[in-house]
Amino acid sequence: MKTELKSICVIGLGYIGLPTASLLGTKGYNVTGVDVSSDVVETINQGHIHIIEPDLDLLVKSAVNAGNLKASLEPCKADIFIIAVPTPFKDEYVPDLTYVRQATKTIAPLIEKGNLVILESTSPVGTTNMVADILEEHGHNTVDDVFVAHCPERVLPGRILIELVQNDRIVGGINKASTAVAADFYKEFVSGEVLETSAKTAELSKLTENSFRDVNIAFANELSLICDKEHIDVWELISLANRHPRVDILNPGPGVGGHCIAVDLWFMIHRNPEHSKLIRSAREVNDAKPEWVINKVKEKAERFKLPVIACLGIAFKADVDDLRESPAVAITKKLIKENVGKIIVCEPNIKKHKDFDLCSFDEAIDKADIILVLVDHQPFKSLSATKLSEKIVIDTRGIIK
Repeated sequence: MKTELKSICVIGLGYIGLPTASLLGTKGYNVTGVDVSSDVVETINQGHIHIIEPDLDLLVKSAVNAGNLKASLEPCKADIFIIAVPTPFKDEYVPDLTYVRQATKTIAPLIEKGNLVILESTSPVGTTNMVADILEEHGHNTVDDVFVAHCPERVLPGRILIELVQNDRIVGGINKASTAVAADFYKEFVSGEVLETSAKTAELSKLTENSFRDVNIAFANELSLICDKEHIDVWELISLANRHPRVDILNPGPGVGGHCIAVDLWFMIHRNPEHSKLIRSAREVNDAKPEWVINKVKEKAERFKLPVIACLGIAFKADVDDLRESPAVAITKKLIKENVGKIIVCEPNIKKHKDFDLCSFDEAIDKADIILVLVDHQPFKSLSATKLSEKIVIDTRGIIK
């Protein structure tokens, strides 16, 4: 990396942007993190965090106290701009690139010759070139003067700070010069291998990784439906099947959530509908699983006049506070809407929720007639069948033995 590339502006201080900004701050870079929320900006500038991630609080505090990280509502001039904003979809699963476009337009007046612009947001194929086109429209020469590349995040919530450094990274520029400059930057702080390719290949690689996982989970979810009909323990079945040296089936659940897998596949399907039939089928299987869970609860609830149903966990995965696209949230909301019973909710990783009154784990277990395990949070793993002998248990995660 060129030695003068030492100031960084990170656009978006969410689950990827904030860990990235704080990590770079502790590596000696002068980092400005930008977010649209004044509460988020104020929280970070006080050395605190607004999301749950192991050790992130220590990293942010360290970077802020060292003067290497500050948060702002507005971007500033920098050597490197990292775009880490959401990429959701609109109606009919059409990719919504509004935030990427807006972020690019916002930084365009600040960009100077020699700057590097990196898109880290998971994006449909062609988005990095769209960023370059917007910069060209604002008078920048992205062939010779400004470098533009894509480097998709590949981290697991709960291990973000570890995997930001240890995981291999895929870097693809809009041209070879952009690829080389971006790769040199990541080599400064990534201990994993930095793999160079084109922007489009880098974009599709992330979508491919998530598609593979979604198809595998869909297979597991279909097995869970078959096993339910046959009165077979699906987790035992998968454990036995996985003893084959070339079989690696993932675990079933109440659906698939999070901003990545539940969203990214639609980017591929929307762009190539005629060539993504298996991927679409996997999405449809996983999207249908929450309704199957709801029907199982209704079936058990018929035994009571007005059962108390404890929904354990509403995050999209274990031991995080991230509720984006969470099937557990969708299931809980529909149970309430359809008045299946009195719904109580336990989510140990958040303090409050706008739609649910939260209760403690002990209170949920004590009051419930039906216990619905939706997330395999660590505290829930203390449950055992013997302790719950007087309860009806629907365990979508296979944690109760």
